[in-house]
Amino acid sequence: MPDDLTPAADPTTTAGDAAPDAAPDAATTAPAGAPADAPGQAPVAERRPTVRSHHGDDVVDDYEWLRDKESPEVLAHLAAENAWTQAQLAHLAPLRQDVFGEIKARTQEADLSVPVRMGAFWYYTRTEEGRQYAIHARVPAAGEWAPPSIEPGTVPAGEQVLLDQNAAAAGHDFFSLGSFDVSEDGARLVYAVDTTGDERFVLRVRDLATGEDLPDVVEDTFPGAVLTPDGRYVFYPTVDDAWRPYRVWRHEVGTPAADDVLVLEEPDERFWVGVGLTRSRRYLVVELGSKTTSEAHVLEADDPTGELRVVWARRDGVEYTVEHAVLPGGDGDGEGGRDALLVLHNDGAENFELVTTDVPARGAATPLDPAAARVVVPHDPAVRLDGVDAFAGHVVLSLRREALPRVAVVDLADTLADTARTTADQPWAAHEIDVDEPLFSVALDTNPTWEQPLLRVQHTSFVTPATVVDVDLATGERHVRKQQPVLGGYDPADYVQRREWATAEDGTHVPISLVWRRDAVTLDGSGTRAEPAPLLLYGYGAYESSIDPYFSVPRLSLLDRGVVFAVAHVRGGGELGRHWYDDGKLAHKTHTFTDFVACGRHLVETGWTAPERMVADGASAGGLTVGAALNLAPGLFAGVLAGVPFVDALTSMLDPSLPLTVVEWDEWGDPLHDAEVYARMKAYSPYENVPDDASAYPRVLATTSLHDTRVLYVEPAKWVARLRAAGAPALLKIEMSAGHGGVSGRYARWEEIAFEHAWTLDVLGAARG
Repeated sequence: MPDDLTPAADPTTTAGDAAPDAAPDAATTAPAGAPADAPGQAPVAERRPTVRSHHGDDVVDDYEWLRDKESPEVLAHLAAENAWTQAQLAHLAPLRQDVFGEIKARTQEADLSVPVRMGAFWYYTRTEEGRQYAIHARVPAAGEWAPPSIEPGTVPAGEQVLLDQNAAAAGHDFFSLGSFDVSEDGARLVYAVDTTGDERFVLRVRDLATGEDLPDVVEDTFPGAVLTPDGRYVFYPTVDDAWRPYRVWRHEVGTPAADDVLVLEEPDERFWVGVGLTRSRRYLVVELGSKTTSEAHVLEADDPTGELRVVWARRDGVEYTVEHAVLPGGDGDGEGGRDALLVLHNDGAENFELVTTDVPARGAATPLDPAAARVVVPHDPAVRLDGVDAFAGHVVLSLRREALPRVAVVDLADTLADTARTTADQPWAAHEIDVDEPLFSVALDTNPTWEQPLLRVQHTSFVTPATVVDVDLATGERHVRKQQPVLGGYDPADYVQRREWATAEDGTHVPISLVWRRDAVTLDGSGTRAEPAPLLLYGYGAYESSIDPYFSVPRLSLLDRGVVFAVAHVRGGGELGRHWYDDGKLAHKTHTFTDFVACGRHLVETGWTAPERMVADGASAGGLTVGAALNLAPGLFAGVLAGVPFVDALTSMLDPSLPLTVVEWDEWGDPLHDAEVYARMKAYSPYENVPDDASAYPRVLATTSLHDTRVLYVEPAKWVARLRAAGAPALLKIEMSAGHGGVSGRYARWEEIAFEHAWTLDVLGAARG
C-alpha cells in the first residue's frame, strides 16, 4: 500500500498521463473457460467466491485468488492481461514512437549535474548518451567556491568515478540505487542496490583509494545508510516481515555483517526508524516516527559506540525533528559558540514552530523538558514550517505560504548580535528568497558543507525548467549555475500557468493549477476559453504530500498537442498547511474525492474542458483518489489513468500481515478493530463500489508492477477484473520486473511515459502531432 516515503508519482515525467476521446477500448468478454489470449477477447478472471467477515458484515470477493503471486495460473492471467492491453493499443504504436522521440529529442542525453563541494572534492553525476543510468564521480577541488566548468559529454581531467550505475546494473532487468554516502574525508563510499524492485537493498562499502569494494556485504537493508565522518562505521536500517524499517544497526567496516551491533529496535508497529547525520556532521540522529508521533535520539558522531539519548520523549500526536546548530555566545564548540538543537515541532502549533534547546548531555538518562525550549520562529497559521537546516552562520527554513513552497534564511550574526539576545524572547528574522513568477517552487538544494559562503537552492515552475542558483550569503548576489536544458528551441513564453479555485461540496475553496501552450488554447478578450480543450486532471491527496509547480520535458508532448495540464490540490495533501492534510484523512477522507470531483466540475463549468475531453490521473494514493472519483462521477471523465493504484484499500487495511498495514492505520483508520472505520472505508474503496453495471464508465488504464511492496499488484488486478465483469472498458498493464516506482532506467521510463501519453492523447482525441 502507499507510503509517504514515496513521493506522489509525477504524472508527466514518471507514471501516469492520460487523455479522452473517441471509441472506448473494445473489451469484448470471452465466455468463461475460453483461452485468455484468444484473438479479440479480453482475459476473464474466473469468479472464485471467498467470504470476508468483519463487524457482522459478510463480503463476497470473487477475485481474491489473484493474490497468489507464485501461482502459475495467476501469472498466466497477468500475462494475458498484458497481451490484451498491447493488442488493444497496438494502433498507438506510431504515436508512442513519436512521443518517445520527442522526449529524447528535447533531452540533453549527455548531461551533468552542478558539482557540489564537500571537503577536498567536487561531486557530481553525469549521464552518457545511450546509457540508462547515471555515473557518480568527483574531481579535486582547489580553494574556490565556484563549481568547476565541465562540458556535458566530456570526461574532465582528474575525474574519479565513484559508482557507474550502468556497470552495477549489467545483467539485471531492474536496478535501483538506495543508500549512497561518502565519508567526510572522502575515503569511503557506502551504497546499496536493489535489482528486483522489492526494495530489499544489498549494502556494500567501497574503498575510494582503490575503487574496489571491500568484503563488507549486508543483505536486506533499507535505504538511508550513513557513514560516520571518519568512515569507520556504517549505520543502517533493516525491515521486519511487514516491510517496516524497525531496527538500526552499526557495522564496523572490515568486520563480518554477523558481528553488526543492534543500536535500536522499535517494537511499536506504527513506527518507522531512520538514521542520519546533522548538517554539521557532529551528531548522529536516529528518528522514529508514526504518521502522528515522533521521537529523536542523538549521539556524538565522534563517539559512534556510545549510547543514544532521547531528545524529547514521545507524546502521542506530537511530531518533531531536530538539527544541530552552533549559536553565537556562551560556552561550547564552534569558535566560541554554544551547541544547541533546533527542534521543529507541532505541540500546540498546528503548522509547526521552531525552538532551540540544549543538546542532551552525554550519559543523560532522561529526555529534555520541552517546556525549557525557547521559541525562535513562532507558530503562524498562514505559514507551514516544513524543515530547518543549520549552517555555521545561518539557519535555513523550508516553508509553505499561499500554497507555494519557499525558502527563507536567518543570518545568525544579525539575529543574535550579542550574547544577551541569544536568551531574549525575540523571534528570529527570516528573509525569503524571491522568485518572480505567479506559481513556483523553491527548495534547498544539496549543501553538504557546514561552513560555506554560498547557499544552493533550486527553483522551477510549470513553465520554467529546474534552475540551480547559488546565493552569496554575505551579499545576496545570485549566481545561476545551471538551468535544465530543453533542446529544440523551448521558449517559456510560449506557455502559460495559472491558478483557479473550485468550490467543494462543503464550500471549501480548492486550488487548481493549470498550464497550457499559449497558441493551442484560445481565450477570448475576457480570458474565457473560446471552446473546451482536452485536459488532463491530476490529483493525489494523502500524507500531506503537495503537488507543487514543476517543469516536465515529457509534458510538452501533451501541451504542444493542445492538452491543458491541471493539478487538483485536494485536501489530504499539504498545499495549504497542516489543516489541509487533517481535513482529508481518517474520518474526513472523502473530502479528497469530492474535492477532486469539484475541481473537475469547475473546469467543465468554466469552459476549460468538457467531460468527453477530460481524463483523471492519479498514482498510488492518487490512484485511490481517481478510482473513488470514478465511482462518484463516472460521467465526468472520458478516461481514468491509475498508476499503481491503492484501489482495494479496505481489503489491505484489514490484514495486518500485509506490508505497512499497521503503519498506515494512522492515515486511513483501523477497519479491523473499529466498525465505524470499516463502514467508512467500505463506502469509498473503489473496488468495493464498482456497480453491477459499469457499462457507462469511461475508459480505464491501470498500471502496476509485480514486485511492488507498497501497493500490491493484486489491487489493480482485482479492480480491473471487477470493472470488466461489470462492462467497463478497463485495461491492465503490469511490469513483471519492477516495483512501486515502475521500470528503471531513463530510456525504459521514457517508453513507459510514451505508452501512457499515447493512451491519454488517444482518449482525448488529441493525438495529432
